Amino acid sequence: MLGQKLRFGAFIAPFHPLDENPTLALERDIELVQWMDQLGYDEAWIGEHHSAGYELIASPELFIATVAERTRNIKLGTGVSSLPYHHPLMLADRINQLDHITRGRVMLGVGPGSLPSDAIMMGINPLKQRDMMDEALDAIVPLLRGETVNMKTEWFELNNARLQMTPWSRPSVEIAVASQVSPTGATAAGRHGLSLLSIGATSAGGFNALSTNWAICEDTAKDNGKTVDRSGWRLVGPVHIAETREKARENVRFGLDKWLYYFREVAALPLAPTDGSDPVDALIASGMAVIGTPEDAVAQIERLQQQSGGFGCFMQLAHNWANWENTKRSYELMARYVAPKFQNLNDNRDVSLNWAKDNRESFMGQAMMAVGARVAQHVEKKGTENIRPEILAAMGLNKKTDAAQ
Repeated sequence: MLGQKLRFGAFIAPFHPLDENPTLALERDIELVQWMDQLGYDEAWIGEHHSAGYELIASPELFIATVAERTRNIKLGTGVSSLPYHHPLMLADRINQLDHITRGRVMLGVGPGSLPSDAIMMGINPLKQRDMMDEALDAIVPLLRGETVNMKTEWFELNNARLQMTPWSRPSVEIAVASQVSPTGATAAGRHGLSLLSIGATSAGGFNALSTNWAICEDTAKDNGKTVDRSGWRLVGPVHIAETREKARENVRFGLDKWLYYFREVAALPLAPTDGSDPVDALIASGMAVIGTPEDAVAQIERLQQQSGGFGCFMQLAHNWANWENTKRSYELMARYVAPKFQNLNDNRDVSLNWAKDNRESFMGQAMMAVGARVAQHVEKKGTENIRPEILAAMGLNKKTDAAQ
């Protein structure tokens, strides 16, 4: 019996250095999702950021509305909507509209907001963001199920609030909560019975916290009378693959240093070595990134499966380490040679090939007997004049023998 298919997708923050046209960079993000749709990817999640210059998408909903018109099958999520930045009714209403426009292809990813600079500009205390996220979720979850909500907090109020349109997706659009190392996301997902989005799954801290965070999610769900499903758990990690490891390493020299600069100077994550050693070697050795071949990507996913106990979707962190053509090729190699191994796409082909190979002698013998019978019928009626010599030889006949008969 076939197992459940592991889904594949991308988490598109995005990350664009300051040395290129931002309009064209956004267009390339749209083209990436179109390319993924053609390749059969399952999901693309789009980020929300408002400062620091690299992560250019301010409204995931606007991006999703645009790309939905240019794609056919891929599901599109907000990755993530920062809940403290939005009145819950306004965000729920926009997501509900997208749910109808896309005929159920939209998903809502939520989080507290990842850049303190965003919150500071809006006068939001970063220390309160996680509490604000929890309060917003208490409102958004029932709203997106078509329920009426009355609620008052320090920062929003809802009076008989409801969506004008009954949700297209039932009972609701899928909602996923971002999680990294802390238990905040896992607790929120469990409390409401939502999906989990592990953004830093391959970082040292995120990788080590995978099994713990899922246990927290399950236990919290049980305590609140909810259930959670591993098929809704997404794990995110950076990948760039090529036909050879050497080619992959060469490809990422194009933009890796600019990506690392952003995380060193803005996001303050210790991703790059400070001792002068090669950052490519460091990223590979730490397990943080795949820079290699399809086989290396397979090994990374198997490693994540073993550490987590099982999950539903692997998402590549979009990073622009390579130029556009090599980036597209990397996504194509993932679709052609990595995804099939986790989706059982070739299982029946393998069985069919081996069955035909193992029985070749018998099958070919029967086929030759069938051909021989028809040739014999023809010789009996018309003689051997129009039969090719090699066919007669295979049957132990020749024109001379036939003439003598």
